[in-house]
Amino acid sequence: MVVFNGLLKIKICEAVSLKPTAWSLRHAVGPRPQTFLLDPYIALNVDDSRIGQTATKQKTNSPAWHDEFVTDVCNGRKIELAVFHDAPIGYDDFVANCTIQFEELLQNGSRHFEDWWPRMAFEYCQTQICKLS
Repeated sequence: MVVFNGLLKIKICEAVSLKPTAWSLRHAVGPRPQTFLLDPYIALNVDDSRIGQTATKQKTNSPAWHDEFVTDVCNGRKIELAVFHDAPIGYDDFVANCTIQFEELLQNGSRHFEDWWPRMAFEYCQTQICKLS
């Protein structure tokens, strides 16, 4: 398996058409739960280490963040992004996730890589990696 050592810069732009899970609807009242709006945020991990979290966007199923995260990575295998609903009571509710293998990003052999990743609920996730010499 390919590992990555270097500087990771990732920009989380937006998510579109997020759907509330049955669990997140458990406290919804009224006849139209399909209009339930989430309070989403994204947690960003490299392997099992949390490297950042976006701010919570209030009452939207298509949030925009444009947040950048920069971190040094040692022996990284994958980037994980998970969307959660910021629940007012108890634990936050899982909504969607995306995993990007560093091997996919490094296939072109370049020192710099930049691309847009349309995956699952994420409309755009811009990733730039810089390999150290």
